[in-house]
Amino acid sequence: MNCISVRNLNISYGNLDIVKDLNLDIPKGKITTIIGSNGCGKSTILKTIARIIEPKSGDIYINDKNIKEQNTKDLAKSMAVLPQSPQAPSGLTVEELISYGRFPHQKGFAKLTDKDKDVVTWALKSTCIEEFRERPIEALSGGQRQRAWIAMALAQQTEILILDEPTTYLDLAHQLEVLNLLEELNKKQGTTIVMVIHELNNAARFADNMIGIKKGKLVCQGSAEEVMTKENLKELFNIDAEITKDPRHNKPVCITYDMVL
Repeated sequence: MNCISVRNLNISYGNLDIVKDLNLDIPKGKITTIIGSNGCGKSTILKTIARIIEPKSGDIYINDKNIKEQNTKDLAKSMAVLPQSPQAPSGLTVEELISYGRFPHQKGFAKLTDKDKDVVTWALKSTCIEEFRERPIEALSGGQRQRAWIAMALAQQTEILILDEPTTYLDLAHQLEVLNLLEELNKKQGTTIVMVIHELNNAARFADNMIGIKKGKLVCQGSAEEVMTKENLKELFNIDAEITKDPRHNKPVCITYDMVL
């Protein structure tokens, strides 16, 4: 069963075509990772699904409902979006940031209800940052800060979570910290996770479903074993890669590569 369906999608920046006649499906309750070279359209596709960018033509369906026919608040109740390198105002506390996730459920400019406060506490606990509740965002480490942003998205209480490069600028341990958290949310709560990841081995390790994009077009889609192949990586990145099996997680890993000349 699919929760997101993209049909005949075309996206342009001015006269520059970025995505051309794209069709793809995102399975419900799974982790989908999107890979592809810089500038291939990955982030543009996510922004269009999130209705941040208006497509030139085509349709996007969330649970069989066209997003064109949904108002912003209703869409935000179905899907939470975490963009690249999000920024928070100076001095904003972790709790205040997370409370912004309750906006789609509030009427006008009403204060937080008891339920809203309970959800914020739940999001803090779910991301293991309850001890940082009153700490300013800028005082957190990179991994802690990313957890706070994920907690804000969780506070929206959506079934779909879309993340654009959630591990960018994080060291190896913090990358793993964030990805383990997302995997746990998927397994325990059934949240559909869709994320762009540059690090190929992480993309394969945490994916139930992988998508390869090149120049705005779908090149491959399937399991990590089906997508993470020598032939696909050559097509997507113009590299000659050596792929083996991760002995711990039984997923494909790229152990070395060279440019194709």
